[in-house]
Amino acid sequence: MKLLVINGPNINFLGIREKSVYGTEDYEYLLRLIGEKGEKEKCQIEVFQSNHEGAIIDRIQDAYRDGTEGIVINPGAYTHYSYAIRDALASITLPKVEIHISDITKREEFRKKSVTAEVCDKQIFGQGLAGYLQAIDYILKK
Repeated sequence: MKLLVINGPNINFLGIREKSVYGTEDYEYLLRLIGEKGEKEKCQIEVFQSNHEGAIIDRIQDAYRDGTEGIVINPGAYTHYSYAIRDALASITLPKVEIHISDITKREEFRKKSVTAEVCDKQIFGQGLAGYLQAIDYILKK
């Protein structure tokens, strides 16, 4: 199985930004965690990160043609207002899981609304980096 993990703005700053919210593990740790999961499950997992909305949309659209069978996406702040990313996700019919490291329901008011979750099969939040593994498991079982 071929999976794609997409990380949006500032996820590459894990371990640097707001450690009390996102933890102390850095982005390289997350990449290792996902890589080990892929090896264990014998599936190919590509991780893509961008701080640019258009690049994220381009990668979602590329997934339509490149054999990707499921997407795990942490849109970062784009979660709350990017109808363009929402529309790109809605355009493809493969399994999609939205992930958030923190519990967005217990944070600032603007973070509680996701415009992208409604076009995903599942939303996982507040599970730390383990949420990525839960999202991968969900897609593998679909």
